[in-house]
Amino acid sequence: MELAYTPIEQGGFMAKYIFITGGVVSSVGKGIASASLGFLLESRGLTITLAKFDPYINVDPGTMNPYQHGEVYVLDDGAETDLDLGHYERFTSATLSQKSNVTTGSVYDTVIRKERMGEYLGGTVQVVPHITDEIKSRIRAVADEPDLDVAIIEIGGTVGDIEGLPFLEAIRQFRGDVGRENVIFIHLTLVPYIKAAAETKTKPTQHSVRALRDIGISPDVLLCRTERPLSSEVRAKIALFCDVQREAVIEARDVNPEYKIPLMLREGGLDEIVLKLINMKAKPGSTEAWEEMVRKIENPSRTVKICAVGKYIELRSAYKSINEAFIHGGVANDARVEVEWIDAETLEKDDGSEALENCDGMLVAPGFGQRGIEGKIKAVRFAREHKKPFLGICLGMQCAVIEFARNVCGLTGANSTEFEPDTPHPVISLLTEQQGVSDIGGTLRRGAYPCKLIPGTLAAKAYGEELISERHRHRWEFNNRYTKQLTDAGLVISGVAPERELVEIVELADHPWFVGSQFHPEFKSRPTRPHPLFRGLIRAALEQKR
Repeated sequence: MELAYTPIEQGGFMAKYIFITGGVVSSVGKGIASASLGFLLESRGLTITLAKFDPYINVDPGTMNPYQHGEVYVLDDGAETDLDLGHYERFTSATLSQKSNVTTGSVYDTVIRKERMGEYLGGTVQVVPHITDEIKSRIRAVADEPDLDVAIIEIGGTVGDIEGLPFLEAIRQFRGDVGRENVIFIHLTLVPYIKAAAETKTKPTQHSVRALRDIGISPDVLLCRTERPLSSEVRAKIALFCDVQREAVIEARDVNPEYKIPLMLREGGLDEIVLKLINMKAKPGSTEAWEEMVRKIENPSRTVKICAVGKYIELRSAYKSINEAFIHGGVANDARVEVEWIDAETLEKDDGSEALENCDGMLVAPGFGQRGIEGKIKAVRFAREHKKPFLGICLGMQCAVIEFARNVCGLTGANSTEFEPDTPHPVISLLTEQQGVSDIGGTLRRGAYPCKLIPGTLAAKAYGEELISERHRHRWEFNNRYTKQLTDAGLVISGVAPERELVEIVELADHPWFVGSQFHPEFKSRPTRPHPLFRGLIRAALEQKR
């Protein structure tokens, strides 16, 4: 039987594929495991890329509730993706794009459009082969990069999920298409410790592997998520009953911070067994810079407290990249950042001055919708009047503009047309290209855009360069009709999109650190390259504390 496609070869050899699946429960850590493996292979000199294939039927996470899905992570090309892609970019140097996040919705959308255009010549469209072929084409697209050595692809969900079966069938087929020597399967599974019995139980892992083998996939490596170290007897038992090599049973113990995970997996020999299985040679590698970063996180010389005002504070993953950017900024300042999340709605009910007073700096988080807006504006006013170092992100920046217009410029009723369409002073208004747009998904101003900084401003000093590029995800903007009125009163416009004169950064000159950015700096912060705005906020907060 003729193959549906020709396997892609890179630089005279075929790229290797590593598929990572999960069993027993969701949220067991496949994203960080994938990112950690990517880091280890990069440290050994290999060129890698990563992707996540998610079984949900949404076309992308852009319209999903943060309470259900966590944050929407935005890439340079504007792709709205799963938060696991944030792990991939923070742990590795891979440049990710739209093709790095695939969903059931996007796959079915493509297949149905092809059917409507007659590409299947009137044939009956089925899950196999049409859906699985489309998934395999997306896998090939991930590896379509020059000089790529390894593509690491995480399959979302758990074994046995109905919606995930086409993806598992596709990767089963894919191994036969490109050759068994070019594909390995890593399965991440839970090995629970039952406190009442004082025993570590392997049965969940055995059942998970059995379910995977029923689908036709035999894992080559098992990553065992566990609270406690696994004894050699337990690892031997897992290897025997799951039919994997003894050295391919790798302990994935709970550790904090998460940046220690690659180092732990290296100690367990993950990179060595993977290189052996894919038959690739690599240099010994060095992780010294990463180890130094971890040491700084674990042993800071000082602490600083930042209060962050948002409306999804019950769910840490809703602000995942912001929380990580605080850690990175702390590393740059040799400090531990204690973040206290404050519900914006509670600030609407009381003045909240006690919580705000006890912090060394403040962040007002991004978001959409009217809920909690007045609380955010109240927090901005507190930071401005009490000289608290402040950073506002996206909607946080817009709240800063609204607050300044109301309480400094005297523009009573100033607001955003998102919350009050008939406001007498629309200091924040709908982007020109957004007017008349009815679809919610995929229609925002998204992705990386250039921003020109004004010399001498806080922003310019923080970045140390004149032209920067940052990632956006918004529909409303600063209304340039109010530029003169606000700047005459003391607002500083320190960053502008050069192609359209859109205001990107505002700040105050008579304040130790007061910066609002229309873009999302958290998406470009890295543990070894902290973002300048987070680094600057934490530095200013430390100075205020001292």
